[in-house]
Amino acid sequence: MRQFTHVLSVRTSRRGLVEVTREIRAWVAAQQVTTGLLTVFCKHTSASLLIQENAAKEVRTDLEAFFEQIAPEDPARYAHDDEGPDDMPAHLRTALTQVQLSIPVMDGKPVLGTWQGIYLFEHRRRPHEREVALHLLGE
Repeated sequence: MRQFTHVLSVRTSRRGLVEVTREIRAWVAAQQVTTGLLTVFCKHTSASLLIQENAAKEVRTDLEAFFEQIAPEDPARYAHDDEGPDDMPAHLRTALTQVQLSIPVMDGKPVLGTWQGIYLFEHRRRPHEREVALHLLGE
């Protein structure tokens, strides 16, 4: 059994979904692990991870609109605003999603469905440099 680690830097430009599937697939392929388990971990409390539809852009648009409704940016609703009015809504959106994914690796590739992609979900308005830790265990 071998293991590999890497930190993927993801530059976001705004609130929304950023697909990182290609970068993750390339890194996994370079490790030459045939069978294993990939852990993807977002090192932030105001961004998260999703496996989601990667064919229809409307899915991403609808997801972003849904999270805007359930955790709106409204200074009157929240006590915590240390980093601005989008701070607490970002924490709520992260709490409702996930910061870690476990993905099987078979035949040297992360196992994803036909229409699935891996996304970093940026919950803040302004650009950020996000870090996603990758850990691959396998043979």
